[in-house]
Amino acid sequence: MYNPLPELVTIKDSGIHGLGLFATKDIPEGKMLGQIHFFVNGNIVRTPLGAFGNHSNNPNCMKFWDSLVDGAGWYIRTNRDIKAGEELTWIYTLYKIS
Repeated sequence: MYNPLPELVTIKDSGIHGLGLFATKDIPEGKMLGQIHFFVNGNIVRTPLGAFGNHSNNPNCMKFWDSLVDGAGWYIRTNRDIKAGEELTWIYTLYKIS
């Protein structure tokens, strides 16, 4: 059965902005959570995981580019241990800010 979010993540009200992604269980550092953006016909498509992620200047996840996982695109993984109930955040931009 298709699940648009990893089983360790749910969507809830966020104190940062609107809705956010929250850990349903403790998640260890280095856990790959899934794809947040990919390309279709030259356009960037945001996945459900990417749609509800919020930005933080002190994130607990990191965004990275990979073309070898499930298809070329941006993915996120945890950059520290995350406790159940904690909001998942990353530096949320698709371009370099100068």
